[in-house]
Amino acid sequence: MKYKAIIFDMDGTIVDTENIWADATKLFIERRGIAYTGELEAALRKEIHGLALHKSCGVIKDFINLEGSVEDLIKEKSLIAYDLYKNGIKFIDGFEAFHCIVQTKNIKNGIATNADDMTVQLSNQALNLSYYFGDHIYGISCVGNICKPDPAIYLHTAEKLGIDPQECLAIEDSAHGIKAAQAAGMLCIGINTSCNYDQVKKADYIVDRYQDIDLDALLLGI
Repeated sequence: MKYKAIIFDMDGTIVDTENIWADATKLFIERRGIAYTGELEAALRKEIHGLALHKSCGVIKDFINLEGSVEDLIKEKSLIAYDLYKNGIKFIDGFEAFHCIVQTKNIKNGIATNADDMTVQLSNQALNLSYYFGDHIYGISCVGNICKPDPAIYLHTAEKLGIDPQECLAIEDSAHGIKAAQAAGMLCIGINTSCNYDQVKKADYIVDRYQDIDLDALLLGI
């Protein structure tokens, strides 16, 4: 078997949070009396999809010339998002069945996410991620808040799993995440949960849903 571990991104890859963060961005901007037009939404989504919160807030600040420090903007957007999380999140369709198949292959798996500690905690509380991944759930605080597209979080997760990065498969939904996984030396599956091909077009293997992944062939390196 060529691959001995699968490392998953979290938001947009196993946890369906795209609407939560999209709504948080919308509320965050509209509070300032700025019209959140379709054009602005599309332009921002292209820039911030898959970025860590502190990076995305920096991009938004520069993009629409917001006042205030990035730190204050992070706190404000975090509170909006955390409140939305309380209304419930769910798994990406097909993840649970796919994970059951992964377990039958006797390979290791973990999460490597750009999310902060509170987001990871809220997701774990809502969906019991520890049931699926044990202690192998790693957010960017584990790597000094160095976010994707830097490969640090993927390299850290591989190290914790005890698997050479080149023997790991990664599953990602964003261009930044795909770049990070590939920079770590991993084969990356791009899952197009956002229905935006531009986000996954540079992945090594592209699927629209988990049901399309031929895991046996991938594990063998076919």
